[in-house]
Amino acid sequence: MAMTVHVDIVDAEGEIHSGLAEMIYAPGTMGELGISPRHAPLVTRLKSGEVRVDTGGGKMQCFYITGGILEVQPHIVTVLADQVSRRT
Repeated sequence: MAMTVHVDIVDAEGEIHSGLAEMIYAPGTMGELGISPRHAPLVTRLKSGEVRVDTGGGKMQCFYITGGILEVQPHIVTVLADQVSRRT
């Protein structure tokens, strides 16, 4: 079984996504970030772009954000977005 981390994606209207991920990719202001399980704690700003959540088994969930904050804690990653829309 692959290692996972819990990820929450929320905006002002509420929770958009909550679940486990093997990897999270986000558009940081200084470039794209890749967050995997056991990543060091981090708080950083996000710019507009696509947040991709690799849920394993070749499945990827994609969301478009208009900026926000990414927080990495030992067992949870939180994306606090200005606005989020789910991509297909």
